Amino acid sequence: MKILIMCGAGASSTFVALRVRTAAADRGIDASVSAGALSQLSDGLDGVDVVLLGPHLADRFDEIRQLTNDHGVVAVQLPDDVFAPDGGGRALDLALGAAAPEHHP
Repeated sequence: MKILIMCGAGASSTFVALRVRTAAADRGIDASVSAGALSQLSDGLDGVDVVLLGPHLADRFDEIRQLTNDHGVVAVQLPDDVFAPDGGGRALDLALGAAAPEHHP
């Protein structure tokens, strides 16, 4: 499963991506997790299964979801509590729930 975490500039998504990678490794889930800035979104969707969007992008979610849908990629809005200590596991659960059944462990 390939997960892309997007935020405005790429800083907070890098933090979340690290936590999601750790959560996936702890659960034995084979996942490629990367982070990026919103400006890179349209160029970085090849092979991506799920895009997780930072909570601060909620006002642009519909626009971003349309773009990802056009590429066959599911977009999920992350909740505000994703930066909590267990946020990586929560974000991973959201990605797994949104992915096609063949991606579930």
